[in-house]
This record gives sequence, structure tokens and C-alpha cells, in this order.
Amino acid sequence: MPKEFKFEIKKTLCVLSEGSKNWTKELNVVSWNDGEPKYDLRDWSPDHEKMGKGITLSAEELVALKGCLNSIEI
Repeated sequence: MPKEFKFEIKKTLCVLSEGSKNWTKELNVVSWNDGEPKYDLRDWSPDHEKMGKGITLSAEELVALKGCLNSIEI
């Protein structure tokens, strides 16, 4: 049986795209299991009750990712 977990979206920073069935790819600040809020990038259902696989980053990791993305020429 899967372990239950809690989450609370503290703040939505941006919606990157909208996909099928109105799911959105979002960058949010999320608290998982009452822990310290972290930056989280994943797909969410319109009601935010279901989620896809994603990644969770600390502030330091987000800063490193921002630096990396800023150095990429698109």
C-alpha cells in the first residue's frame, strides 16, 4: 500500500505550459509533509489534487539552475 503524504502549495511562481486535459506545468513553492517549503516543478491537474512526476529543488539548487539556464543560448 502506498505511503500517504501531505503537500501544500505555498505559492505559484509561474505556469510554464498547459497540456492535455488542462493539466499545467508549474513552478511552485511547496511544503511536503509539513517540511520546509521547496521549489517544485511538475504537472498539476486543474484542481491541484493530482500531480505528475517532477523535481524538487532547494534555494541553492534553484540558484545553480538559474545560472546554468542563463548561460545557455537558445
